[in-house]
This record gives sequence, structure tokens and C-alpha cells, in this order.
Amino acid sequence: MKLARYSIGDGPARVGRVEGDTITDLTDAVGGSVRELLDQLPARVAELEVISGERHTLAEVELLAPIDRPQKYLAIGMNYAEHAKEAAADGIPTPKNQFWFNKQVSCINDPNGDVIRPAVSDKLDYEAELGVVIGRQCKHVRREDAASVIGGYLVANDFSVRDWLQKRSPTFTLGKSFDTHGPIGPWLTTADEVEDPHNLRIQLTVNGEERQNDLTNDMIYDIYDQIVELSTVMTLYPGDIIATGTPSGIGAPKGLFLVPGDVVETSIEGLGTLRNRVVAETP
Repeated sequence: MKLARYSIGDGPARVGRVEGDTITDLTDAVGGSVRELLDQLPARVAELEVISGERHTLAEVELLAPIDRPQKYLAIGMNYAEHAKEAAADGIPTPKNQFWFNKQVSCINDPNGDVIRPAVSDKLDYEAELGVVIGRQCKHVRREDAASVIGGYLVANDFSVRDWLQKRSPTFTLGKSFDTHGPIGPWLTTADEVEDPHNLRIQLTVNGEERQNDLTNDMIYDIYDQIVELSTVMTLYPGDIIATGTPSGIGAPKGLFLVPGDVVETSIEGLGTLRNRVVAETP
């Protein structure tokens, strides 16, 4: 099932089931929050798949970030083998262990939202990523149990301000957390619909030109290893987002930074597409 948050005009956020190019309203049954629904999902999937609510075409609604008010947005660095080689060639050593950083949740953006290039930098870059959403509270997860704590998957783009990332703030937090730099969506695809998250085509274009194209099987640390590592340190909660790494083809090594007017499309096989226009920051 594909669950989306959306609005119509200036109306409140609603939750719907996406099928093809239509969305069926589920708000009366579940409220307006996907995050609050996550730990109920395994028991309610069959019910929600047959509810007949008001229907709209996707063109008639505004899609919102599918996960509302997550507690955490965690991302792993240099987790695709080819991207690690690309980074090493640019002078960035490959980490010896899983390398994690935070994207502050205030950066989260809608799937078709504008992305602001900040006035303080001209080095805005893109990173197509598979996003994993935690479905139930968990701690010290064993690898063999990791799949069971996943609520679903979505498309993410880990927009990055490179000069603030590698030079100004070595923790990565500032360069990864500018407002609007975390579009996610276009909806949450529940885990039962994704047969193998480690064999999905992930692609990114800028103004129609392909920049990234790979399979998620190029991950160095797979999704289950990532959940084991994170849950060793912290309790994970429903709605926590994990960005699982980006393939090769980012802009920085070639100096291909984004400029206002660029349109970035990020797609993952079976999960949908984000479409984000870059705009200049205004006072």
C-alpha cells in the first residue's frame, strides 16, 4: 500500500491511499498523521486497502511530506562502493565503519517542494537516496529481526551545501540541514510491497540530464546492518527516517553545483519520484 499525506487548496493535511494516478481519502479512519498510524499498520493493512473514501486524481491535490513530525532523520555517508571511490578521488577517505550524521528534521520538505539555494553558498549538491521509515519502537535489534521493524520505504534527496559540509562544520550537521534540503516522498510504500529493497533502481536527473543511476545492491552496509548499528546506540521510534546512502554521480567532483531554475528529479523503482525546483534564497 502507498500512503500519502496531502492537502486540497488551503485545507488541512489528509491521509490517502495512492493507486495509480488517484488517491482515496482515509482520513476519517486514520486521522491526518501517517507517523501515528505506523505501529498500527500491520494489523490494519487489510482494512485500509478496501476503504472507499472520497477520491481525487493526484493532479488535483498537493502532496505533502508523507512522514509528519519525525523525531529523527539519520543518514549514512559514503555507503555505495562506487560513490566511496568517487569521494576518495576527491580527497575524502573512505570510513572504516558506518559513518552517520543527522539531518535536522526542520529540513524536511514536500516531494514537489522548492529547494532553496542559500545566499551563503553556491555549492548546493544533490544526493539520491533510498529512505527507510521505522515502523515500531525498537532497541538492540538483531540482524535477523531488522526487516520486521521497517514500516516502509520512500524516496529521499539528501541535498547538501558542500562548503558548509566539508569545511565549516566537520560534523556534517549544518551542511546537511538547511531548510528545504530534505524532500521525501512522494508517499510511503509499506514494507510488504517491497520484495527486495536491496535490488531497486535509483536514478536522478537535473533538467532531464541523468546524473545518478545505480542499484541499491551497491550498498556497502545494507539496510539491516544499518538498523543494527543505530539501534545499538539509540531507541528508534515509528516515523524515524534513515537515509541509506547515495550512489556515485554527485555534482561536487565535477563542480556541477545546482543553480536557481534547475529541476531535480529523484526516482526509485516502485517507490515514485520527487520533483524539486531550485530557487534562490530571498531576504
